[in-house]
Amino acid sequence: MTSIAARLIPAWLRQYQIATLPTDVIAGLVVGVLVIPQSLGYAVLAGLPPVYGLYAAIVPVIVYAWLSSSNVQAVGPVAITSIMTASSLHTYADQGSTQYALMASLLALMVGALLWIAGRLKLGWIMQFISRGVSAGFISGAAVLIFVSQLKYLSNIPIAGNSLIEYLSSMQMYVRQWHPLTLLIGVLAFALLIANRYGNKWVWRTWLSPAYAKWAERLFPLILLGIAIVLSMSLHWTTNGVATIGSIPQGLPTFTLPYVPDFHEALNLLPTAGLMALIIFVSSSSVASTYARLRGETFDANRELTGLGLANLLWGLFQSFTIAGGFSRTAINADSGAKTPLASMVTVLVMIAALIAFGNVLAPLPYAILGATIMASIIGLIDIATLKSAWQRDRLDAISFIAAFAGVLIFGLNTGLVIGLMVSFASLIWQSSKPHVAIVGQLAGTEHFRNINRHDVVTFPNLLMLRVDESLFFGNSESVHNHVVQATRQYPEANEIILIMSAVNHIDLTGQEMLISLNQELLNQNKQLSFSFIKGPVMDIIEHTPVITDLSGHVYLSTMDAVNDLKDTHQQHLRYL
Repeated sequence: MTSIAARLIPAWLRQYQIATLPTDVIAGLVVGVLVIPQSLGYAVLAGLPPVYGLYAAIVPVIVYAWLSSSNVQAVGPVAITSIMTASSLHTYADQGSTQYALMASLLALMVGALLWIAGRLKLGWIMQFISRGVSAGFISGAAVLIFVSQLKYLSNIPIAGNSLIEYLSSMQMYVRQWHPLTLLIGVLAFALLIANRYGNKWVWRTWLSPAYAKWAERLFPLILLGIAIVLSMSLHWTTNGVATIGSIPQGLPTFTLPYVPDFHEALNLLPTAGLMALIIFVSSSSVASTYARLRGETFDANRELTGLGLANLLWGLFQSFTIAGGFSRTAINADSGAKTPLASMVTVLVMIAALIAFGNVLAPLPYAILGATIMASIIGLIDIATLKSAWQRDRLDAISFIAAFAGVLIFGLNTGLVIGLMVSFASLIWQSSKPHVAIVGQLAGTEHFRNINRHDVVTFPNLLMLRVDESLFFGNSESVHNHVVQATRQYPEANEIILIMSAVNHIDLTGQEMLISLNQELLNQNKQLSFSFIKGPVMDIIEHTPVITDLSGHVYLSTMDAVNDLKDTHQQHLRYL
C-alpha cells in the first residue's frame, strides 16, 4: 500500500510542510489574477473563443502540478503554441467555430501523446540538439508574426495568413475596412502597456518604492482591463462598432471527445504536432531547469516530458488547446514566493471562480484590448541580444538564428523551424568535419604538452606529436588523415609519429579504417605510428581490431611515457613563439 501511495501521490505533497502554505497560497492567488488577461488573449490568438484561455488553466495545470519535475513552473496557454495552433488549423475550419475548437483539442491530444511517448522512451536528451540560435531565431520570428497578426484586433482589418508576406498582402487588400474607434482604443492601450512594461523607471519608480513599483507594473494590465470594461459599458462601444468578446459561458469545461479526423487530415497535422511538441518541451524545460538550478533542486527532463504530455493529452478531452510552461507566469509564481506546485492548484481555484462568477462581467471587453495586451507582451520575445552575442562569439549559431528567423517570416512557422534545424545540423556537421589537429611540444620542466603555435615548448626532431581534438567518424576521418600527412611532410626528419587521443571519445568504422591505412602509409615511409592517452571506452572498441593489432608503434598510457620511450636523447629544440 505504501509503495502504491508513493507512486500515486507526488513527493512534494507527501513531504509538504505547512509552513510553506501561506506563501504558496499568496503566489497562486497572484498568478491566477494577473494571467487572466493573458489567458483570454492567447485563446483569441489561437483562433478560439476567449473562455478557452481560462479553460486551459484548469485541468492541465492540475495534471502538470501532480506529475511534473518542476516545483514552481506555471503552465498554461503561451504565445508560440497559440500562433502555431492558429497557423495549422485555419485551413480546416473557421476560427471560433465548434469544428475548429474540436480540432484544437485534437491537436492538443496529438501533442500530448507525442510528449508522453517521448517521456516513456526517455528522450529527454533531445533538447540538447536544439541550438540556442535556432530556438531564439524561431521564437523571434514567431513573435513578429504574432505582433502582425494582432493588428486585426487593433484595426478591425480582417487580415490572415501563415507568413509575413501573406499578412501584409491581406492587410493591403482589406485596409479600407479599418475602424477608427477600434484603432484608437487599441493604439492607446498598446502605448500604455508599452510605457508600463518598458518605462517602469519613469512611470512608477519616480513616486513608488521599487517593491511597490514592481507590483504596480504587474497589476496594470489587469487594471487596464477593468477600466476598458467600464468605459465599454458606459460609452456603448459595442453599438459604435467595437468588437467585444461577448458573454462568456459560465461553468467548468466539460468532457468532450475531440474531432476524429480522416487519415489524410491526421497525417497533415502530425508534422505540426511533432514540431509543437518539440517547441513545448524545449521552452518548458529551459524555464524549469533554470529555476531548478537557481533553487538548488534536481530536474528530470524525462519526467518533464511525461508531465507535459499527460497535461496536454488529458486536457485534449476537456475543450482545450495546447499548453506549455510560460516564462512570464513562472517568473511571477517564483517571485511571489511559490515553494511547491500547490501554488498552481490555488491558481486553478482562481480560474474556476472567474468562470463561475465573472463570465458576464467580461462580456464588454474589447478584442482590441486583448490584441494590445498580446502585442505588448510579445515584443520581449524578439531576442536581438542573442543574435548580437552569437555574431560576436559564434557566427554559425548566428547564421542558424537568421535562417530560422527569416524562414518563419517568409515561409511560416513549421517550415521556418525546419529550415533553422537543418542549418543548425549542417553547421554541426561542417564543424565536425574540420577537426582541430594541433602539433604539440612539451612545456619545459613539466609533463604537459601544448600547441607549438601558442606556447614556448620543447620539441624533439625524431618525434612528431599531434593532438586530435575531435572524435573520429566518417565525416572527418579524411580531414584528420590529411592533417597528419601534411605534418609529416612539414617535419620529414620525424620517424616516430604520436597521435594524442585524449579528446577522442569515439572512433567509428570509417575512422578505424583511416587509422589502419595511415599506419601502413607511414610504415612504407619507415615511420612508426603510436597512440597515447586512449580512453577506456575507445580502447574497448578498437583493442581487438587491426588498429591496435597491426600498429607499427605502441600504445602509451600517457604522452610523457611515449616521449620518454621514443625521443632522441641527444637532440632537442626549444621553440619560442
